[in-house]
Amino acid sequence: MTQAVLCVDDDRHILDAFARSLRKEFPLWTAGGPEEALALLGQQGPFAVVISDYCMPGMDGIAFLCRVRELAPETVRVLLTGNADLQMAIEAINQGQIFRFLTKPCSPEALIRTLQDAVVQYRLITAERELREKTLSGSLQVLCDMLALVNPDAFGRSSRIARTVEAIASRLGLKDLWTVKTAAMLSQIGCIILPEEVLKKVYRGEPLSPEETQLWRQHPCVAYDLLIKIPRMERVAKIIAAQQSTVDGASGSGGLAGSREIPVESRILQLALDFDALEAAGLSKTEAFDRLKQHKEQYDPAVFDALRRAFADEIGYETAVVGVADLRAGMILKEDVRTDGGVLLAAKGQPVTDTMIARLRSFASTGNVRQPFTVLVRMSAP
Repeated sequence: MTQAVLCVDDDRHILDAFARSLRKEFPLWTAGGPEEALALLGQQGPFAVVISDYCMPGMDGIAFLCRVRELAPETVRVLLTGNADLQMAIEAINQGQIFRFLTKPCSPEALIRTLQDAVVQYRLITAERELREKTLSGSLQVLCDMLALVNPDAFGRSSRIARTVEAIASRLGLKDLWTVKTAAMLSQIGCIILPEEVLKKVYRGEPLSPEETQLWRQHPCVAYDLLIKIPRMERVAKIIAAQQSTVDGASGSGGLAGSREIPVESRILQLALDFDALEAAGLSKTEAFDRLKQHKEQYDPAVFDALRRAFADEIGYETAVVGVADLRAGMILKEDVRTDGGVLLAAKGQPVTDTMIARLRSFASTGNVRQPFTVLVRMSAP
């Protein structure tokens, strides 16, 4: 794990002093100003710590560290200044979210202790991310696989919207894609309370009775109650709870309809779900998007525009007709896969995984899978 430190100051004498004091303690990089430092951040990063002077030409230290936070949110930030005042400290903490605020002159011993503490903080931040992305992600994948086996319709929808959600979030510049993708994959887990016939009516776009509508409206809260008990899943649970909330206040879940407190991830999820529902009803992407435009006031304008841009540069797929033996991970089902008796094994839009292949091959070994069927295969780059 990196312990590299980037020191930024427009005074070369100070940078030389940094080098003399710190090179034996840390892998050290220096930059003579914000522009040079930002270039190094992209070329040589990640850095565990960035320590910056406040008074620099073109961009002050607070503005620079804000930029560092945008580009490398895990990097720990330290501000060094010879003209400290309370207002500057408040701005540095609120805007740059700095770890420490040091004043000049700063003794080498105090500087080394601060940077050692900052490196420890960086290790804690990255360890948390690795725990979440590896250990927790593995557990969540088990949940998704179980949902795929128990309710292929619900899992198929989760898989489809996960791709749409990621495309929207990327175009919005969201840094934490793991959280929003996880929320998408688990957004339908509350559907375990729904009778199969109600779920099928929802996914076919058929009208629900008042009792069925009430039941359908409960599934985000059921998911919240399940996920909130899992450590580090609080944010994901809150996103899922608000997935039916609209910014115009026409409808909502989690008590957030029309509220500015609706998480942006929930706004993304809601639009992706509505878009998928129209596609599931037989509309093309263009037709579905045009239909959503008729109710544009229900959606966050930035999220809606990101969906539009996602189509503009969407990576293409080509259709192939295959049997179970031809399936490969990464393909996407273009139609439902069923047994000869009509039982759904995997839903349209679901990405092909090794688990799915093993399951379908097990059924196929008894001749109990309708095949061939159509899939989408990512087109090769020219």
